[in-house]
Amino acid sequence: MKKNIYFLLLVIPLTLFSQKKVIDTIQGTKQDLDEVVVESIRVKYSSPISHSNISKAELSLRNLGQDLPILLNFLPSIITTSDAGNGVGYTGIRIRGVSPQSTNITINGIPFNDPESHGTYWVNLPDFTSSIESLQVQRGVGTSTNGSGAFGASVNILTDAVSQNAYTEISNSVGSYNTFKHTVKFSTGKINDAFELSGRLSKIDSDGYIERAFSDLKSYFLQGSYIHENTFIKVLTFGGHEKTYQSWFGVTKDQILENRRQNPYTYENEIDNYKQDHYQFHWNEKINDRWSTNIGLNYTYGRGYFEQFRENDSVKTYGGIVESDMDANGIELGTTDLIRRRWLDNNFYFLNASANYKSSKLNMTFSSSYSTYNGDHFGEVIWARKFGKNYSIRDRYYDGNGKKTDFSIFGKASYLLNNKLEFYGDLQVRNVDYKTTGLTSDLVNMTLDEAYSFFNPKFGLSFKLNSDSIIYGSYSRANREPSRSDYESNINIKPEQLNDFELGWRYMKNGLKFNINSYYMLYNEQLALTGALDDVGTPIRTNSGSSYRIGLEVDSKVNLSNFFTINPNLTLSSNKNKQTLLPFDGKIIDFGKTNISFSPEFITSNTVTYRPKDNLRLSLLSKYVGMQYMGNTDSMNSKLDSYFVNDISVSYKINPNRFFKEILISGLVNNIFDVEYVSNGYYYTYDDTWSIPGQVKTLDGAGYYPQATRNLFFGLTLKF
Repeated sequence: MKKNIYFLLLVIPLTLFSQKKVIDTIQGTKQDLDEVVVESIRVKYSSPISHSNISKAELSLRNLGQDLPILLNFLPSIITTSDAGNGVGYTGIRIRGVSPQSTNITINGIPFNDPESHGTYWVNLPDFTSSIESLQVQRGVGTSTNGSGAFGASVNILTDAVSQNAYTEISNSVGSYNTFKHTVKFSTGKINDAFELSGRLSKIDSDGYIERAFSDLKSYFLQGSYIHENTFIKVLTFGGHEKTYQSWFGVTKDQILENRRQNPYTYENEIDNYKQDHYQFHWNEKINDRWSTNIGLNYTYGRGYFEQFRENDSVKTYGGIVESDMDANGIELGTTDLIRRRWLDNNFYFLNASANYKSSKLNMTFSSSYSTYNGDHFGEVIWARKFGKNYSIRDRYYDGNGKKTDFSIFGKASYLLNNKLEFYGDLQVRNVDYKTTGLTSDLVNMTLDEAYSFFNPKFGLSFKLNSDSIIYGSYSRANREPSRSDYESNINIKPEQLNDFELGWRYMKNGLKFNINSYYMLYNEQLALTGALDDVGTPIRTNSGSSYRIGLEVDSKVNLSNFFTINPNLTLSSNKNKQTLLPFDGKIIDFGKTNISFSPEFITSNTVTYRPKDNLRLSLLSKYVGMQYMGNTDSMNSKLDSYFVNDISVSYKINPNRFFKEILISGLVNNIFDVEYVSNGYYYTYDDTWSIPGQVKTLDGAGYYPQATRNLFFGLTLKF
């Protein structure tokens, strides 16, 4: 294994000596008409912002049923994980060590993050990768975008482009652990050189690597486009229905040794059952050669529940809905067995409008957005040994509501000061109002009326050294409000602020792309992960005072020959809480300077691709993630060991002369060396007052999410 790691590290310096030709220019490629939908929140090649662009073709090589985060695993500074262990169902992504709650996600410029939890639940949009035209990952604060601000990265997604020609596409794949994906896509092509209608239906099933961690996923996508002279209109609807068996509780170290695939849940219907539908409308109008406008509308409707069997649960939790069991002597135990469901029912409306001005030297965008969210949170008991007087099945034992409005306005511009120096400026004002009423699931009265006003400036310079390379530097500020679960953990929690400094160099010539970027992210009251989970598996965060992340990212692509390409990257970082004050043994202890949770100091990956023919592609994908802590006290019990895994991807394309336009055969072997590794977990402390009578002794523990050992996928796509 060490030899493989050394090889991975050695190939990075090789990028300095390769000289093979590529088509890209330092100005970047020409923008397609569809891209005007996301133009206001994407950055170009010369921008002073660290970013990566991914195309549909790149995504399709490994799109065999796993969620989008898993497909992004080999980009710089990224760590991914899967609750079920095989990349299907609930998956997560961290960029620069920052939680998914602090990563801004947009689809066609529309926020995808849940306004209350700030989370992004890809399981709600299974197989959405099949409807993505391109995406851009911006690391750090990035450019101003819609929705809550980015504290580690932003990912903006563009859905399928207009197809000039009609087609039908059938994709089927099969994989380990009874994993199956079935996808049907179509497009009418351009009708009368103006209209196009396209769509997709998908079904994914998997038993999961973890026992009983099954996924039953359905999704749809329907998009209509109209193009005429200076008008482009895009109307679409997409959504999904997911049923997944719970596997978020993980396992202990002892359980891993006993059986790393075991799941502590055994109740047959311990499932998550959720539906989400999205409706979008986009209208772009080119007024003249310099001015264009864009309007976007969105409505998202989400509803569903997760069901749990609770053994010997306290009846106090249910406010009189259920009554206590009795012991053999007829004495109330204060507990009972029951089955409960916790529901979410929410509506999200969004409107944004932007105007863009372009000249030979100036590119300027003005944009504003407004959104409103209304979410109901409630719980019901669907079975109990005995219901309380005047109560019956499905009566709610808690009922709460959250309302949130978000208004932002920003202006950004890039200006060529001369033929070498380009200035970038970006100013955003964001106002957030958040109100809650009713009870939480712990029967706590949660009444909030919070208002925030944030000012987020961003400035940068790019200097063109020559026709092949540029250097750049930038400063960005971001502010972000707490989530609902943050308030539930601590009603006095504060918003977080980030000052982000970036300095980098990009080089592109003769088959070589080389990017090196350094960053210093200085936080005030960062909402850092404590490592613990609440009773529904949501990561608990807390303000960490003053903290920082400082790092170096190297990303490159080299054509070694006409047949071989390598694409290595690495991230070296130091991520520290300047001072950590936490309760321990009945008093507040100063742990001093500690590592920020879930933030390894070393991440590296590499892709080696061999293309003996244009239609045949073989790739070796390698990933190493260094040791990390799951808590903020540097406790040895919170350590996650480093891991190094390798995958092999194969694709073979056939272009028959009859009937089929294209046949694509794909194969993927994950974790080819059968490594037993853990990519994620949780860490908690608790007070034990029994072992030392009259004293408080703080103990700690941990849970882990084992990932699948060697597993494979095979896919066949027919296009006609």
